[in-house]
Amino acid sequence: MCRNIRTLHNFEPPATDDEVAAAALQYVRKIAGTTKPSQANQAVFDSAVAEVTAITRALVDGLVTAVPPKNRAEEAAKAKERSRARFAS
Repeated sequence: MCRNIRTLHNFEPPATDDEVAAAALQYVRKIAGTTKPSQANQAVFDSAVAEVTAITRALVDGLVTAVPPKNRAEEAAKAKERSRARFAS
């Protein structure tokens, strides 16, 4: 479930609200141990996702660094190459 949680800090362009929400959803799913909560737990699940999204956005926006931002396309290419090397057999 957590493979979709990616580093969101220090990228150009900055992380979108959709990326932050997707990371929060994956985090809450992992903690809850389910990808789809029951109707009885839906409200608390949705509330947790909203709260984690807000906290994550505040964290990403508040972090500072002296390192130049990473390029998303370059980082994606590096990850693809690592995956190719890892699974090549």
